[in-house]
Amino acid sequence: MSKESSRHAGTTENTYIDPGATTPEAYEISKTSRTLARKMVGNVTTEDRVRQRCSVAVGDFAMADLLRFNSDPVEATVEALRNVAVIITDIRMVHVGIQKKGHRSEILCALDYGSEIAQKRGITRSSAGFIALRDRLPGSIVVIGNAPSALLTVCDMVKEGIHPAVIIGAPVGFVNAAESKALLRTLDVPSVSTEGTRGGTPVAVAAINECITLLIEELTA
Repeated sequence: MSKESSRHAGTTENTYIDPGATTPEAYEISKTSRTLARKMVGNVTTEDRVRQRCSVAVGDFAMADLLRFNSDPVEATVEALRNVAVIITDIRMVHVGIQKKGHRSEILCALDYGSEIAQKRGITRSSAGFIALRDRLPGSIVVIGNAPSALLTVCDMVKEGIHPAVIIGAPVGFVNAAESKALLRTLDVPSVSTEGTRGGTPVAVAAINECITLLIEELTA
């Protein structure tokens, strides 16, 4: 078992919480889905936990086999959350989907920054936002669920020596999505990504939210 999975080994077996399920019915639906996912995906490591949640989020257990984990990204994310690292997203759907309970991290959306950069350079607003937030990137948690252009921009900044604590990169689509994630996996930074063109906001949100749940379990153990 890897280092990142062993720290939370006690919570992967029998405990189940869902901070986002605020009613008994919602909790039972969530618990039933997770029980099935545990059987289908496996339930040994914290990476399995992320695979389970992402599979449930898209309604397809094939997603579990598309996820890629580089340099212990689950533990890196939990550690960054412990340190109250800023979370930076590419679009508002990702921003809205991230669990707000159980952590003290500020959550920023790149679309709220860099409009002048986007107009001047003729680049996407999400890319421009990350450029504008350049000084906030070191030690941050980057969560990209839609925009390959944003992930390519962040990758370029990593190559320039700017290092987020972790990058969750799951942009979806047929233009640069697969390529941006393949590039991410070559970099010396903890990352969660998906293979190929599939991914999207539900995957990125599920990955970060499972890490938040792990932190909550740790704090309440």
